[in-house]
Amino acid sequence: MVAADAPVPVRHAVEDLASDMTKVFGVKPRIVSSVRDAGRVAIVIGEANSGAAESFSIVAADNVGKRVVRLSGADMRGTMYAIYEFSQEFLGVDPMYYWTDHEPARRVSVVLPAGLHKDFPAPVFKYRGWFPNDEDLLTGWAPDEKTGISLAVWNKIYETILRLKGNIVVPGTWNFPDEEEMRLAGERGLILTQHHAMPLGVNVARWPKDVPYNFSTHPEILERAWKDAVAAVPADQEVLWSVGLRGLSDVSYASMDPSVQGNDKRLGELISKAIAEQMKIVRARFPKAQFDTDLWQEGARLMQEGYLKVPPEVITVWADIGYGYPQDNGEVKAGDGVYYHVAMMNGRANQLTEMVPVSRIYSELGRYQKAGATAYFLVNTSDVRPVVMTIRASMDAVWKGAEGRNADDFYREWAAEEFGAKAAPALVDFYKAYFAAPAITDAFPKAFGGPREYGDQLYHTEGRELMLNTILQMPIAAIPSQAPKWEAPRYALRFSGLEWVDTTAKREIVNCGEAQPRWDAVWAKAVADEVLVPPSRRDFYNMQVLTMAATNRDSNRMLLEVSHAVEDLKAGDKTKAESEAQQAIAALDHLQATRKKAEYGKWANWYHGDWLTGVYRTQQTAEIFAKYIKDPGTPVPPALDWGWEAYYHILHHEDDRSVDVR
Repeated sequence: MVAADAPVPVRHAVEDLASDMTKVFGVKPRIVSSVRDAGRVAIVIGEANSGAAESFSIVAADNVGKRVVRLSGADMRGTMYAIYEFSQEFLGVDPMYYWTDHEPARRVSVVLPAGLHKDFPAPVFKYRGWFPNDEDLLTGWAPDEKTGISLAVWNKIYETILRLKGNIVVPGTWNFPDEEEMRLAGERGLILTQHHAMPLGVNVARWPKDVPYNFSTHPEILERAWKDAVAAVPADQEVLWSVGLRGLSDVSYASMDPSVQGNDKRLGELISKAIAEQMKIVRARFPKAQFDTDLWQEGARLMQEGYLKVPPEVITVWADIGYGYPQDNGEVKAGDGVYYHVAMMNGRANQLTEMVPVSRIYSELGRYQKAGATAYFLVNTSDVRPVVMTIRASMDAVWKGAEGRNADDFYREWAAEEFGAKAAPALVDFYKAYFAAPAITDAFPKAFGGPREYGDQLYHTEGRELMLNTILQMPIAAIPSQAPKWEAPRYALRFSGLEWVDTTAKREIVNCGEAQPRWDAVWAKAVADEVLVPPSRRDFYNMQVLTMAATNRDSNRMLLEVSHAVEDLKAGDKTKAESEAQQAIAALDHLQATRKKAEYGKWANWYHGDWLTGVYRTQQTAEIFAKYIKDPGTPVPPALDWGWEAYYHILHHEDDRSVDVR
C-alpha cells in the first residue's frame, strides 16, 4: 500500500519491490492506495514524521485487523531505502542483481521475526553515488541514437545506485544538462551532480570551434555558458553543483590561458574567482543551492600551496588518480569529501578488471570517516560490470561506515552471496592472491603517489607502443603539449623512439617476468575453484573470476613475450623473436576466447565497445608485428591516433551539437 500522491521516485521503488516479489513468489502483488483495499498481510509504505535525513525503519505490527509490515523513511529517499533494504534482507534480492545476473531463490513464503523492529540510522557519508565514466563498453553494448547508452540501461544504473543507498549521480562523461538521462535520474529520485571537467554541467568537450575559452580575456563567454547550463536544469531537479575551472576535454586550465602558465598563484586566484562567479549564477535561480569543488590533479596542488581559496559552504572534494589513494597528503579535514576510483582510464590503470583491493578501500575511506570528511563520496565506476565487487564494497562502506571493517570478511560474504558458501573460503584466497599478483611500476612520478600496480590498460598501451616503435624505428611526437608524458597514452598512441623501446623492453622482461608465475597460479586457482560454484552461478563466475584472471594473466604474458621479441630482434635472433611474437598472439587469442564466454545471455557483444583499452587493437598490432619480424618488407597500415575513437562513439548521439555561447 502506497499513497496515491506518493512521490514518483517512491512509486518507482514500489514497482521494483513488486517485481522482486514476483521473482520470489511467482505472483505479482497488487499495489493499492488504501489499507482497506489491502489483503490480510500488507506492506505499508510511507514517510515517517521524524528522524535524521535518509534514515528509515522496517517494522511488523498489527493494524486494523491486518498483519502489516511498515517500510518508512524520514524522507523520500529514506522511504526508498526502506523498500530496497526489505527486499535485500528478507526477500534475498541482490542489490546488484542486474550486473551479477543473480536472481533470488523461489520461495513459497517468507516468515518475518516476531516483534520485528529495525531502525537504520542516517548514512555515514552525506552524498554518495556513481560516475559511469569513459563508458565505452556500455556505449558499444547498449547504444542509443538519442542518449548514447539506452535509457533502459540508464534506468538500471539508477536503480542499482538506489539499492546501494546512493543519492547522487554523474550520468556519463560528456553530456548536455537537458539530455534524457538527466531527466530520468531526477525521476528516479537521484541528485544530479557534475564532474571536475564540467563545472555547472557545461559540456566542454563540445565547446564551439574558434570560440575563446579564456576566463582572463573573455570571461563573459564562459559566464554565458554557465548561465545557459543552469537555465537548462528543471526547477524541481535536485542538484549538487560542482564549481571550478578546468580546460577543455579534461586538461588543466593553465593549458588554455598563457597568463597563468607557470604561475600557480595567478591560476589559483583565477579559479577562486570563477568559483565565486559560478555560485552567484546558480544562486540567482536556486537560492538554496549546495556546492562542491573537485580537487583533481592541479586542484590538489593549488589547495595545498594555499593558492586556491574555497568558500566554507563549498564541499572540498579530494581525488585519487586511479589507484585508490586520495591526494590530500593527510590534509583532509572535517566536512571534506572524496572522489574515488575503482576503475580509471589513464592508459595504465584498470578499466576491464578489478584492481583496487578492498583493504585499501576500507583503509582510505576509514581515514576519511575518522577525520569527519564524510560530506561527499563519488565513485568512478567506468562501465560498472567489470568492477561490481569494489563498487559494492565502497558503497556499503560509505553507507554503514568503513572504520573497523575487514577485507577478508567482505571477500567471504561477497563470495558466499554470489558463488555459494562452499566456494567462499577458496575465493577469499583467490581474491587475496589476485590483488597481490600484479607487477609494480615505478614509472609514476612521486607527485602522483609513486609506485603503483600494473592495471589492465598498461599491458596494452605499452605492448602496442613497443611493437609499433620497433616497426617504425623512428620517434614521432604524438603527445598533446599540455599533457605530462606519463599521461600521454590516455590521449594518443605514443611513438617514443628506439631508446624508449630498449629501456621499456628490458624493464618489462624483469617486471612481467617476475609477475607471470603469480598470474599463472591465480589463473590455475580460478579454474580449479570453478567446481565449487553452483552451475547456476558459473556464468557470472566466468565474468567476475575467470575473465578477470585471464585478462591480467594473458595481457602480462603478451607484454612479456613482446618485450622478449623486441630485444631478440635487436640482437639479431629473428627465429626466437618470431616464436615469441606468436606466443604473444596465442596469449591474446586465449584472452579473447575467455572474454567471449563472458558475453552470455543479455551480455552478448559486451566487448564490442572495447575502444579505450583496445585488446582487439593489440591483437591486430601483434599480428602485424609477427609478419614484420618474418619479413621487414611487409606493408604496414598507417599508424592511427586511437585516443578519441571511443569518444567518437560516446558522443555520437549528440551529432554536431555544441555549447551555445551566443
